[in-house]
Amino acid sequence: MVNLSHRLPKSKQLADSIVDDKTDISVVSGTYKNCDNVFVIGYNEFDGIKRTKSSSDIENSTKEITDDLISYKSSSGMYEEAWWQITVQVGIPFLIAGMGTIVSGVILGRVEHWDVFKLIPELFILISPLAGLKGNLDMTLSSRLSTQANLGNMLNFKNIFDMVIGNVALVQVQATVTAFVISIFALLVGLLQSGEFQIDHALLLTTSAVFTATTSCFFMNFVLAAMIVISNRYNVNPDNLATPIAASIGDLLTVILLSFSTFILHQYLSSHLWVTYIMLACFFLLIPLWTILILKNRFVRPVLKSGWLPILLAALISGLGGIVLKSAVEQFTGYVVFKPIMNGIGGNLVSVQASRISTMLHQTTQPGIMPTGQKIFELPWKALIYGTPYSKAARIFLIMSIPGQVLFIFIADFLHMSKSTIGAPFVFSYIIAALVLLILLLYIAHVLIHAMWKFKIDPDNSAIPYLTALGDLFGSCLLLAAFTFLRAIGHEYDP
Repeated sequence: MVNLSHRLPKSKQLADSIVDDKTDISVVSGTYKNCDNVFVIGYNEFDGIKRTKSSSDIENSTKEITDDLISYKSSSGMYEEAWWQITVQVGIPFLIAGMGTIVSGVILGRVEHWDVFKLIPELFILISPLAGLKGNLDMTLSSRLSTQANLGNMLNFKNIFDMVIGNVALVQVQATVTAFVISIFALLVGLLQSGEFQIDHALLLTTSAVFTATTSCFFMNFVLAAMIVISNRYNVNPDNLATPIAASIGDLLTVILLSFSTFILHQYLSSHLWVTYIMLACFFLLIPLWTILILKNRFVRPVLKSGWLPILLAALISGLGGIVLKSAVEQFTGYVVFKPIMNGIGGNLVSVQASRISTMLHQTTQPGIMPTGQKIFELPWKALIYGTPYSKAARIFLIMSIPGQVLFIFIADFLHMSKSTIGAPFVFSYIIAALVLLILLLYIAHVLIHAMWKFKIDPDNSAIPYLTALGDLFGSCLLLAAFTFLRAIGHEYDP
Protein backbone atom coordinates (compact mmCIF):
# COMPACT_ATOMS: atom_id res chain seq x y z
CA MET A 1 0.00 0.00 0.00
CA VAL A 2 1.53 3.30 -1.06
CA ASN A 3 1.59 6.03 1.56
CA LEU A 4 -0.41 8.93 0.08
CA SER A 5 0.16 11.47 2.83
CA HIS A 6 2.98 13.25 0.99
CA ARG A 7 0.62 13.97 -1.92
CA LEU A 8 -2.13 15.51 0.18
CA PRO A 9 -2.73 19.12 1.20
CA LYS A 10 -3.32 20.03 4.82
CA SER A 11 -6.62 18.50 5.96
CA LYS A 12 -9.45 20.69 7.21
CA GLN A 13 -10.91 19.64 10.55
CA LEU A 14 -14.56 19.32 11.46
CA ALA A 15 -15.88 21.34 14.35
CA ASP A 16 -15.54 19.49 17.64
CA SER A 17 -19.31 19.71 18.18
CA ILE A 18 -19.97 17.36 15.27
CA VAL A 19 -17.53 14.76 16.56
CA ASP A 20 -18.58 15.21 20.19
CA ASP A 21 -22.29 14.76 19.51
CA LYS A 22 -22.01 11.50 17.62
CA THR A 23 -23.49 8.45 19.30
CA ASP A 24 -21.10 5.85 17.94
CA ILE A 25 -17.84 6.91 19.63
CA SER A 26 -15.83 3.84 18.73
CA VAL A 27 -14.62 5.32 15.47
CA VAL A 28 -13.99 8.76 14.00
CA SER A 29 -14.94 7.99 10.40
CA GLY A 30 -18.41 6.51 9.98
CA THR A 31 -22.15 7.14 10.10
CA TYR A 32 -23.38 9.07 13.14
CA LYS A 33 -26.59 10.59 14.51
CA ASN A 34 -26.51 14.20 15.71
CA CYS A 35 -29.85 15.37 17.16
CA ASP A 36 -32.37 14.34 14.48
CA ASN A 37 -29.99 14.11 11.54
CA VAL A 38 -27.68 11.37 10.30
CA PHE A 39 -24.17 12.24 9.11
CA VAL A 40 -21.33 10.47 7.36
CA ILE A 41 -17.93 11.68 8.53
CA GLY A 42 -15.34 10.53 6.04
CA TYR A 43 -11.95 11.35 4.63
CA ASN A 44 -11.44 12.06 0.96
CA GLU A 45 -7.88 11.11 0.01
CA PHE A 46 -7.98 13.16 -3.15
CA ASP A 47 -8.38 16.63 -1.65
CA GLY A 48 -7.56 16.02 2.03
CA ILE A 49 -10.86 17.51 3.26
CA LYS A 50 -13.07 15.94 5.88
CA ARG A 51 -16.72 16.09 4.75
CA THR A 52 -20.08 15.68 6.44
CA LYS A 53 -23.02 14.35 4.43
CA SER A 54 -26.67 13.88 5.34
CA SER A 55 -28.35 10.46 5.25
CA SER A 56 -29.87 11.13 1.83
CA ASP A 57 -26.35 11.40 0.38
CA ILE A 58 -24.87 8.33 2.07
CA GLU A 59 -25.54 5.74 -0.64
CA ASN A 60 -24.51 7.97 -3.56
CA SER A 61 -21.44 9.21 -1.69
CA THR A 62 -20.25 5.70 -0.94
CA LYS A 63 -20.68 4.64 -4.57
CA GLU A 64 -18.80 7.73 -5.80
CA ILE A 65 -15.91 7.12 -3.42
CA THR A 66 -15.72 3.45 -4.39
CA ASP A 67 -15.77 4.26 -8.12
CA ASP A 68 -13.10 6.94 -7.65
CA LEU A 69 -10.88 4.54 -5.74
CA ILE A 70 -11.22 1.83 -8.38
CA SER A 71 -10.34 4.24 -11.18
CA TYR A 72 -7.49 5.68 -9.10
CA LYS A 73 -5.94 2.28 -8.38
CA SER A 74 -3.98 1.84 -11.59
CA SER A 75 -2.39 5.28 -11.45
CA SER A 76 -1.61 5.47 -7.72
CA GLY A 77 -0.81 1.90 -6.80
CA MET A 78 -2.89 2.48 -3.71
CA TYR A 79 -3.77 -1.13 -3.07
CA GLU A 80 -0.57 -2.74 -4.26
CA GLU A 81 2.95 -2.95 -2.96
CA ALA A 82 5.55 -5.00 -4.78
CA TRP A 83 6.52 -8.16 -2.94
CA TRP A 84 10.08 -6.94 -2.50
CA GLN A 85 8.86 -3.67 -0.92
CA ILE A 86 6.86 -5.59 1.67
CA THR A 87 9.75 -7.98 2.25
CA VAL A 88 12.33 -5.23 2.75
CA GLN A 89 10.13 -2.91 4.80
CA VAL A 90 8.95 -5.73 7.08
CA GLY A 91 12.11 -7.85 6.93
CA ILE A 92 14.46 -5.36 8.59
CA PRO A 93 12.14 -4.66 11.56
CA PHE A 94 11.43 -8.42 11.66
CA LEU A 95 15.13 -9.15 12.19
CA ILE A 96 15.40 -6.42 14.82
CA ALA A 97 12.28 -7.79 16.49
CA GLY A 98 13.75 -11.27 16.43
CA MET A 99 16.89 -10.08 18.17
CA GLY A 100 14.71 -8.44 20.81
CA THR A 101 12.80 -11.65 21.48
CA ILE A 102 16.05 -13.64 21.62
CA VAL A 103 17.49 -11.33 24.27
CA SER A 104 14.19 -11.47 26.17
CA GLY A 105 14.33 -15.26 26.20
CA VAL A 106 17.97 -15.36 27.30
CA ILE A 107 17.25 -12.90 30.13
CA LEU A 108 14.27 -14.98 31.25
CA GLY A 109 16.49 -18.05 31.19
CA ARG A 110 18.80 -16.28 33.65
CA VAL A 111 16.32 -14.61 35.98
CA GLU A 112 14.17 -17.70 36.48
CA HIS A 113 16.90 -18.86 38.89
CA TRP A 114 16.90 -15.63 40.92
CA ASP A 115 15.73 -15.85 44.51
CA VAL A 116 12.85 -13.43 43.98
CA PHE A 117 11.41 -15.54 41.15
CA LYS A 118 11.70 -18.67 43.26
CA LEU A 119 10.20 -16.94 46.30
CA ILE A 120 7.32 -15.32 44.34
CA PRO A 121 6.41 -17.77 41.53
CA GLU A 122 3.42 -15.58 40.64
CA LEU A 123 5.94 -13.47 38.73
CA PHE A 124 5.89 -16.10 35.99
CA ILE A 125 2.10 -15.72 35.78
CA LEU A 126 2.62 -11.97 35.52
CA ILE A 127 5.19 -12.03 32.70
CA SER A 128 2.92 -13.11 29.82
CA PRO A 129 -0.02 -10.73 30.42
CA LEU A 130 2.28 -7.85 31.32
CA ALA A 131 4.40 -8.28 28.18
CA GLY A 132 1.17 -8.71 26.22
CA LEU A 133 -0.28 -5.54 27.73
CA LYS A 134 2.86 -3.57 26.94
CA GLY A 135 2.85 -4.82 23.36
CA ASN A 136 -0.88 -4.22 22.96
CA LEU A 137 -0.74 -0.63 24.14
CA ASP A 138 2.29 0.20 22.01
CA MET A 139 0.98 -1.58 18.93
CA THR A 140 -2.50 -0.04 19.11
CA LEU A 141 -0.85 3.36 19.44
CA SER A 142 1.39 2.68 16.44
CA SER A 143 -1.59 1.32 14.48
CA ARG A 144 -3.66 4.44 15.23
CA LEU A 145 -0.85 6.81 14.31
CA SER A 146 0.11 4.79 11.21
CA THR A 147 -3.47 4.93 9.95
CA GLN A 148 -3.60 8.69 10.53
CA ALA A 149 -0.28 9.09 8.73
CA ASN A 150 -1.47 7.06 5.74
CA LEU A 151 -4.69 9.09 5.65
CA GLY A 152 -2.69 12.32 5.47
CA ASN A 153 -3.66 13.66 8.89
CA MET A 154 -0.09 14.03 10.19
CA LEU A 155 1.13 16.77 7.92
CA ASN A 156 1.48 19.68 10.33
CA PHE A 157 3.15 20.10 13.70
CA LYS A 158 -0.02 20.90 15.67
CA ASN A 159 -1.79 17.73 14.56
CA ILE A 160 1.28 15.62 15.25
CA PHE A 161 1.79 17.19 18.69
CA ASP A 162 -1.86 16.75 19.67
CA MET A 163 -1.98 13.14 18.48
CA VAL A 164 1.25 12.15 20.23
CA ILE A 165 0.49 13.85 23.57
CA GLY A 166 -3.08 12.56 23.57
CA ASN A 167 -2.00 8.99 22.80
CA VAL A 168 0.77 9.03 25.41
CA ALA A 169 -1.70 10.21 28.08
CA LEU A 170 -4.23 7.58 27.02
CA VAL A 171 -1.67 4.78 27.17
CA GLN A 172 -0.51 5.87 30.63
CA VAL A 173 -4.03 5.59 32.02
CA GLN A 174 -4.60 2.23 30.35
CA ALA A 175 -1.20 0.92 31.47
CA THR A 176 -1.68 1.93 35.11
CA VAL A 177 -5.17 0.50 35.51
CA THR A 178 -4.64 -2.68 33.48
CA ALA A 179 -1.26 -3.51 35.07
CA PHE A 180 -2.91 -3.24 38.47
CA VAL A 181 -5.70 -5.58 37.33
CA ILE A 182 -3.15 -8.05 35.92
CA SER A 183 -1.23 -8.12 39.20
CA ILE A 184 -4.46 -8.84 41.10
CA PHE A 185 -5.17 -11.68 38.66
CA ALA A 186 -1.69 -13.16 39.23
CA LEU A 187 -2.14 -12.92 43.00
CA LEU A 188 -5.53 -14.64 42.86
CA VAL A 189 -4.18 -17.49 40.74
CA GLY A 190 -1.25 -17.88 43.13
CA LEU A 191 -3.62 -17.87 46.10
CA LEU A 192 -5.78 -20.58 44.55
CA GLN A 193 -2.74 -22.73 43.75
CA SER A 194 -0.78 -22.33 47.00
CA GLY A 195 -3.39 -21.20 49.50
CA GLU A 196 -0.99 -18.55 50.85
CA PHE A 197 -1.12 -14.75 50.74
CA GLN A 198 1.62 -12.38 51.90
CA ILE A 199 1.01 -8.65 51.82
CA ASP A 200 4.66 -7.75 51.15
CA HIS A 201 4.79 -10.10 48.16
CA ALA A 202 1.51 -8.66 46.89
CA LEU A 203 2.82 -5.09 47.13
CA LEU A 204 6.06 -6.03 45.38
CA LEU A 205 4.17 -7.75 42.57
CA THR A 206 1.71 -4.89 42.08
CA THR A 207 4.30 -2.11 42.28
CA SER A 208 6.63 -3.87 39.85
CA ALA A 209 3.79 -4.48 37.39
CA VAL A 210 2.60 -0.85 37.35
CA PHE A 211 6.15 0.53 37.25
CA THR A 212 7.11 -1.74 34.36
CA ALA A 213 4.01 -1.01 32.27
CA THR A 214 3.97 2.77 32.71
CA THR A 215 7.71 3.37 32.38
CA SER A 216 8.25 1.19 29.33
CA CYS A 217 5.14 2.57 27.60
CA PHE A 218 6.14 6.18 28.26
CA PHE A 219 9.56 5.65 26.70
CA MET A 220 8.40 3.56 23.75
CA ASN A 221 5.46 5.81 22.84
CA PHE A 222 7.73 8.72 21.96
CA VAL A 223 10.14 6.44 20.08
CA LEU A 224 7.28 4.99 18.02
CA ALA A 225 5.77 8.39 17.32
CA ALA A 226 9.11 9.68 16.04
CA MET A 227 9.56 6.55 13.93
CA ILE A 228 6.11 6.95 12.34
CA VAL A 229 6.62 10.66 11.60
CA ILE A 230 10.04 10.01 10.02
CA SER A 231 8.89 7.01 7.96
CA ASN A 232 5.87 8.99 6.79
CA ARG A 233 8.13 11.86 5.81
CA TYR A 234 10.29 9.57 3.64
CA ASN A 235 7.34 7.69 2.10
CA VAL A 236 7.90 4.41 3.94
CA ASN A 237 4.70 2.68 5.03
CA PRO A 238 4.69 3.00 8.87
CA ASP A 239 2.38 -0.02 9.10
CA ASN A 240 5.33 -2.20 8.05
CA LEU A 241 7.86 -0.57 10.34
CA ALA A 242 6.44 0.63 13.65
CA THR A 243 4.31 -2.33 14.75
CA PRO A 244 7.00 -5.07 14.86
CA ILE A 245 9.42 -2.68 16.56
CA ALA A 246 6.75 -1.89 19.15
CA ALA A 247 6.16 -5.57 19.84
CA SER A 248 9.77 -6.73 20.09
CA ILE A 249 11.38 -3.87 21.97
CA GLY A 250 8.32 -3.79 24.20
CA ASP A 251 8.88 -7.41 25.23
CA LEU A 252 12.55 -6.75 25.91
CA LEU A 253 11.84 -3.63 27.98
CA THR A 254 9.15 -5.46 29.92
CA VAL A 255 11.46 -8.33 30.89
CA ILE A 256 14.33 -5.99 31.81
CA LEU A 257 12.24 -3.54 33.84
CA LEU A 258 10.25 -6.26 35.60
CA SER A 259 13.41 -8.16 36.53
CA PHE A 260 15.18 -4.98 37.65
CA SER A 261 12.28 -3.60 39.71
CA THR A 262 11.48 -6.90 41.44
CA PHE A 263 15.15 -7.48 42.27
CA ILE A 264 15.61 -3.99 43.77
CA LEU A 265 12.33 -4.02 45.70
CA HIS A 266 13.02 -7.51 47.01
CA GLN A 267 16.41 -6.39 48.33
CA TYR A 268 14.80 -3.73 50.52
CA LEU A 269 11.39 -5.30 51.05
CA SER A 270 11.75 -6.06 54.74
CA SER A 271 13.15 -2.65 55.73
CA HIS A 272 11.60 -0.28 53.19
CA LEU A 273 8.13 -1.64 52.47
CA TRP A 274 6.77 1.93 52.61
CA VAL A 275 8.46 2.63 49.25
CA THR A 276 5.92 0.40 47.49
CA TYR A 277 3.02 2.41 48.98
CA ILE A 278 4.52 5.71 47.82
CA MET A 279 5.23 4.41 44.29
CA LEU A 280 1.69 3.07 43.87
CA ALA A 281 0.20 6.30 45.21
CA CYS A 282 2.23 8.39 42.73
CA PHE A 283 1.14 6.28 39.77
CA PHE A 284 -2.54 6.51 40.67
CA LEU A 285 -2.38 10.23 41.53
CA LEU A 286 -1.16 10.88 37.98
CA ILE A 287 -4.32 9.34 36.47
CA PRO A 288 -6.46 12.54 36.89
CA LEU A 289 -3.76 14.58 35.13
CA TRP A 290 -3.58 12.15 32.22
CA THR A 291 -7.40 12.07 32.06
CA ILE A 292 -7.63 15.85 31.79
CA LEU A 293 -5.18 15.81 28.87
CA ILE A 294 -7.22 13.08 27.17
CA LEU A 295 -10.57 14.84 27.60
CA LYS A 296 -9.13 17.98 26.01
CA ASN A 297 -7.79 16.02 23.04
CA ARG A 298 -10.30 15.29 20.26
CA PHE A 299 -8.11 12.58 18.70
CA VAL A 300 -8.18 10.18 21.65
CA ARG A 301 -11.19 11.34 23.68
CA PRO A 302 -13.49 8.66 22.19
CA VAL A 303 -10.94 5.88 22.82
CA LEU A 304 -10.90 6.64 26.56
CA LYS A 305 -14.49 5.38 26.69
CA SER A 306 -14.39 2.62 24.10
CA GLY A 307 -10.85 1.21 24.32
CA TRP A 308 -11.01 -0.60 27.66
CA LEU A 309 -12.76 -3.84 26.79
CA PRO A 310 -10.16 -5.12 24.28
CA ILE A 311 -7.27 -4.29 26.63
CA LEU A 312 -8.83 -5.93 29.68
CA LEU A 313 -10.05 -9.03 27.85
CA ALA A 314 -6.68 -9.39 26.16
CA ALA A 315 -4.98 -9.16 29.55
CA LEU A 316 -7.23 -11.95 30.83
CA ILE A 317 -6.43 -14.16 27.80
CA SER A 318 -2.70 -13.48 28.22
CA GLY A 319 -3.11 -14.33 31.90
CA LEU A 320 -4.18 -17.81 30.87
CA GLY A 321 -0.96 -17.96 28.85
CA GLY A 322 0.88 -16.99 32.03
CA ILE A 323 -0.63 -19.98 33.82
CA VAL A 324 0.63 -22.21 30.98
CA LEU A 325 4.07 -20.58 31.30
CA LYS A 326 4.22 -21.25 35.06
CA SER A 327 3.27 -24.89 34.48
CA ALA A 328 5.82 -25.28 31.66
CA VAL A 329 8.64 -23.72 33.72
CA GLU A 330 8.06 -26.36 36.39
CA GLN A 331 8.45 -29.15 33.79
CA PHE A 332 11.03 -27.87 31.27
CA THR A 333 14.03 -25.75 32.22
CA GLY A 334 14.69 -24.44 28.68
CA TYR A 335 11.09 -23.48 27.91
CA VAL A 336 11.43 -19.79 28.84
CA VAL A 337 14.31 -19.32 26.39
CA PHE A 338 12.13 -20.02 23.36
CA LYS A 339 8.74 -18.83 24.59
CA PRO A 340 9.36 -15.10 23.77
CA ILE A 341 10.58 -16.06 20.28
CA MET A 342 7.58 -18.27 19.51
CA ASN A 343 5.00 -15.81 20.79
CA GLY A 344 6.85 -12.65 19.81
CA ILE A 345 7.45 -13.48 16.14
CA GLY A 346 3.87 -14.68 15.63
CA GLY A 347 2.50 -11.60 17.39
CA ASN A 348 4.79 -9.26 15.45
CA LEU A 349 3.80 -10.53 12.02
CA VAL A 350 0.07 -10.75 12.71
CA SER A 351 0.15 -7.22 14.16
CA VAL A 352 1.72 -5.91 10.94
CA GLN A 353 -0.99 -7.68 8.95
CA ALA A 354 -3.72 -6.31 11.22
CA SER A 355 -2.40 -2.78 10.88
CA ARG A 356 -2.19 -3.11 7.09
CA ILE A 357 -5.76 -4.46 6.78
CA SER A 358 -7.09 -1.73 9.06
CA THR A 359 -5.35 1.01 7.09
CA MET A 360 -6.65 -0.36 3.79
CA LEU A 361 -10.21 -0.47 5.13
CA HIS A 362 -9.91 3.12 6.38
CA GLN A 363 -8.62 4.21 2.98
CA THR A 364 -11.19 2.45 0.82
CA THR A 365 -14.56 2.47 2.56
CA GLN A 366 -16.63 3.57 5.54
CA PRO A 367 -17.11 1.62 8.80
CA GLY A 368 -20.08 -0.70 8.46
CA ILE A 369 -19.60 -1.05 4.70
CA MET A 370 -17.57 -4.02 3.48
CA PRO A 371 -15.28 -3.44 0.48
CA THR A 372 -16.58 -4.83 -2.79
CA GLY A 373 -15.90 -8.55 -3.18
CA GLN A 374 -14.65 -9.06 0.37
CA LYS A 375 -16.27 -11.15 3.10
CA ILE A 376 -15.77 -11.68 6.80
CA PHE A 377 -15.30 -15.42 6.35
CA GLU A 378 -13.03 -16.39 3.47
CA LEU A 379 -11.51 -19.76 2.68
CA PRO A 380 -8.12 -19.98 4.45
CA TRP A 381 -6.44 -20.46 1.07
CA LYS A 382 -7.90 -17.19 -0.23
CA ALA A 383 -7.19 -15.24 2.95
CA LEU A 384 -3.60 -16.43 3.39
CA ILE A 385 -2.25 -17.48 -0.02
CA TYR A 386 -4.10 -15.99 -3.00
CA GLY A 387 -7.47 -14.35 -3.50
CA THR A 388 -7.75 -11.23 -1.32
CA PRO A 389 -5.95 -7.85 -1.26
CA TYR A 390 -4.15 -8.94 1.92
CA SER A 391 -3.09 -12.47 0.92
CA LYS A 392 0.17 -11.34 -0.69
CA ALA A 393 1.46 -9.96 2.61
CA ALA A 394 0.21 -13.03 4.52
CA ARG A 395 2.00 -15.30 2.06
CA ILE A 396 5.24 -13.34 2.45
CA PHE A 397 4.98 -13.45 6.25
CA LEU A 398 4.50 -17.22 6.26
CA ILE A 399 7.53 -17.76 4.03
CA MET A 400 9.61 -15.21 5.96
CA SER A 401 8.85 -16.81 9.31
CA ILE A 402 10.47 -20.18 8.53
CA PRO A 403 14.14 -19.13 8.00
CA GLY A 404 13.66 -16.38 10.57
CA GLN A 405 12.50 -18.74 13.30
CA VAL A 406 15.29 -21.24 12.53
CA LEU A 407 17.90 -18.49 12.75
CA PHE A 408 16.47 -17.10 15.99
CA ILE A 409 16.25 -20.42 17.87
CA PHE A 410 19.84 -21.34 16.97
CA ILE A 411 21.09 -17.93 18.17
CA ALA A 412 19.03 -18.16 21.37
CA ASP A 413 20.31 -21.66 22.10
CA PHE A 414 23.92 -20.62 21.51
CA LEU A 415 23.61 -17.53 23.72
CA HIS A 416 21.94 -19.54 26.47
CA MET A 417 24.26 -22.57 26.38
CA SER A 418 27.46 -21.03 24.89
CA LYS A 419 27.27 -23.80 22.29
CA SER A 420 24.74 -25.26 19.85
CA THR A 421 22.73 -28.09 21.41
CA ILE A 422 19.55 -28.36 19.33
CA GLY A 423 19.11 -30.96 16.61
CA ALA A 424 16.74 -31.79 13.75
CA PRO A 425 13.89 -33.15 15.96
CA PHE A 426 13.79 -29.91 17.95
CA VAL A 427 13.93 -27.70 14.84
CA PHE A 428 11.20 -29.71 13.11
CA SER A 429 8.88 -29.71 16.15
CA TYR A 430 9.42 -26.02 16.81
CA ILE A 431 8.87 -24.90 13.20
CA ILE A 432 5.65 -26.94 12.92
CA ALA A 433 4.33 -25.31 16.11
CA ALA A 434 5.40 -21.83 14.91
CA LEU A 435 3.74 -22.25 11.50
CA VAL A 436 0.51 -23.53 13.03
CA LEU A 437 0.49 -20.51 15.34
CA LEU A 438 1.08 -17.99 12.53
CA ILE A 439 -1.54 -19.57 10.23
CA LEU A 440 -4.12 -19.47 13.04
CA LEU A 441 -3.34 -15.86 13.91
CA LEU A 442 -3.34 -14.57 10.31
CA TYR A 443 -6.68 -16.18 9.55
CA ILE A 444 -8.22 -15.01 12.83
CA ALA A 445 -6.95 -11.51 12.01
CA HIS A 446 -8.77 -11.56 8.66
CA VAL A 447 -12.05 -12.66 10.23
CA LEU A 448 -11.83 -10.48 13.34
CA ILE A 449 -10.89 -7.21 11.62
CA HIS A 450 -13.55 -7.52 8.94
CA ALA A 451 -16.17 -8.43 11.56
CA MET A 452 -15.18 -5.37 13.62
CA TRP A 453 -15.39 -3.17 10.55
CA LYS A 454 -18.82 -4.54 9.70
CA PHE A 455 -20.05 -3.64 13.19
CA LYS A 456 -18.38 -0.20 13.14
CA ILE A 457 -15.67 -1.02 15.67
CA ASP A 458 -12.34 0.59 14.83
CA PRO A 459 -9.82 -2.29 14.44
CA ASP A 460 -6.95 0.09 15.13
CA ASN A 461 -8.09 0.22 18.77
CA SER A 462 -9.46 -3.28 19.24
CA ALA A 463 -7.99 -5.95 16.96
CA ILE A 464 -4.32 -6.11 17.95
CA PRO A 465 -4.92 -6.70 21.70
CA TYR A 466 -7.04 -9.77 20.95
CA LEU A 467 -4.61 -11.09 18.35
CA THR A 468 -1.47 -10.76 20.47
CA ALA A 469 -3.26 -12.19 23.52
CA LEU A 470 -4.39 -15.20 21.51
CA GLY A 471 -0.83 -15.46 20.22
CA ASP A 472 0.45 -15.61 23.80
CA LEU A 473 -2.05 -18.30 24.77
CA PHE A 474 -1.83 -20.43 21.61
CA GLY A 475 1.94 -20.00 21.33
CA SER A 476 2.54 -21.05 24.93
CA CYS A 477 0.33 -24.12 24.46
CA LEU A 478 1.90 -25.10 21.12
CA LEU A 479 5.43 -24.70 22.46
CA LEU A 480 4.53 -26.78 25.51
CA ALA A 481 3.12 -29.44 23.16
CA ALA A 482 6.37 -29.41 21.16
CA PHE A 483 8.48 -29.82 24.30
CA THR A 484 6.20 -32.64 25.49
CA PHE A 485 6.52 -34.37 22.10
CA LEU A 486 10.32 -34.10 22.21
CA ARG A 487 10.37 -35.65 25.67
CA ALA A 488 8.12 -38.46 24.47
CA ILE A 489 10.45 -39.37 21.58
CA GLY A 490 13.59 -39.11 23.72
CA HIS A 491 14.95 -35.83 22.32
CA GLU A 492 14.11 -33.46 25.17
CA TYR A 493 15.78 -30.07 25.17
CA ASP A 494 17.95 -30.31 28.27
CA PRO A 495 20.26 -27.32 28.84
